[in-house]
Amino acid sequence: MKTIVWGVFAFLSVCWTALIALSVQLTHWLVGAAGSGQATSAATAVGEWPVPAWAALWVDPAWIQSLQLMWLGLVQWLGQVAPSSDGVMGWITPLLWTGWGLGMLCLLVPAIGLHWMVGRLNKPTTLRNVPAQGRA
Repeated sequence: MKTIVWGVFAFLSVCWTALIALSVQLTHWLVGAAGSGQATSAATAVGEWPVPAWAALWVDPAWIQSLQLMWLGLVQWLGQVAPSSDGVMGWITPLLWTGWGLGMLCLLVPAIGLHWMVGRLNKPTTLRNVPAQGRA
C-alpha cells in the first residue's frame, strides 16, 4: 500500500513539474512575442475575424466584437509596456518555480500522512487477556 501512495505521489510530481516547465516555456514565448510585435499583428488579425453564424444564435455578436476589441487593446498595451522580455522573465520564472515548490509541498504533506496512516493500519494486532492454549 505504501508503494501505491508513493507511486501516485511520483506520478503527480512528474505531471506538476512538466506543467510548470511548460508554463515557463510558454510564458517566455508569449512575452517574447509581445515584445517583438508579433502578438500585436496576430491580435489585429484575430480582431478582424467575422463572428461565426452559429455563435450569433447563442451570443450577441456585438458582445463578441467588444471582446475582440478588448483583446486587441490589451495585446497592444502589452506590446507597448513590455518591449523587453528579459526584465519580465527575470521575475516570472522564479515566481513560477516558487509556485512549483509550494505545489510539491502540497503533494508531499498528504503523501507523508498517508504513508504514516498505512503504517499504522498494517501493524499486526496482538491479543491481550487471552489465556494460552494448554493451560487450564
